[in-house]
Amino acid sequence: MTVETVQPNRGATVPDVVAVGKEQVSRAEWLAKQGINPDDRINLKKLSHMRYQHPDLDEIQTFMIASRLPSAGALQNMPNAPGGGSLVTITDPEGFPFNVIFGQEQTNVEVSHQDKVVLNYPGEKSRRREFNRFEPGPAAVHKPMFIKSSAWPFRIHNPEIRRPPPLLHHHLQLLPTDLLYIENEGQKSFRTMFAHLDLSDTLVDHHCIFFSANPASAHVHHCSFEVHDFDTQQLGHQWLTKKGYKLAWGVGRHVLGSQIFDYWWDTTGNIVEHYADGDLVNQDTPIGYVKARPDLLAVWGPEVPAEFLA
Repeated sequence: MTVETVQPNRGATVPDVVAVGKEQVSRAEWLAKQGINPDDRINLKKLSHMRYQHPDLDEIQTFMIASRLPSAGALQNMPNAPGGGSLVTITDPEGFPFNVIFGQEQTNVEVSHQDKVVLNYPGEKSRRREFNRFEPGPAAVHKPMFIKSSAWPFRIHNPEIRRPPPLLHHHLQLLPTDLLYIENEGQKSFRTMFAHLDLSDTLVDHHCIFFSANPASAHVHHCSFEVHDFDTQQLGHQWLTKKGYKLAWGVGRHVLGSQIFDYWWDTTGNIVEHYADGDLVNQDTPIGYVKARPDLLAVWGPEVPAEFLA
């Protein structure tokens, strides 16, 4: 009888150049290969919002209050955008509008963050004679929008197309973090791209926007909101469950980006995510080429529902 050797699970924090894997290129190499001059791009600072249409404003307002989204509260007509500034709308090849805002003034609202919960590990007991206590309730969000994830084909299912459209990189200062591919007649056919804002030395989120090939239709898949930590996320999950909202997928941890995720359906049928503990990258982080496979979606968590992948 053969006895299977079982190893315990483990985790570690490793340098980006190691975690990306062997198939990687530097930022400079990738820009040169694409023929992109970094100085010719729009100097974006952050992605600030996305727009959904909701037929029932009262119903969606109730959902947003429960989720503690920034736009929760009284609805009002605003003839001028908060902070002012100028807006130009750019339409992508699939017909989706991108709003670029310039000259918007920051508010003077002081932002306070929750206390960090001290964790004890088997070999390191930092919390001594201190007890962790929590209050149930919805999860407060730190950033209004982390990613606008679109199941938007850059027509990659067409084998003649080998790279993302120029709008993203030549004009909007978005740089791939990870490019997932399948082999097609000895060539890489890209299926998914995680992209981040290229802000040189400044550390930014692993991805602020995500694209995947979808031959059926182009559509926005989900938007995401950062929460404080894992406990905040779990307490928010519990709150939404008790309020009767429909879970889309979670809780689990992604592989690429490392975020702990929790996806929900809002009352109009859009997917909204709470996430915590994501990776940061900058110009020194290599761009990874990763062969697509199912286990890249999550390292742990429930099985992904079929409707989530639609």
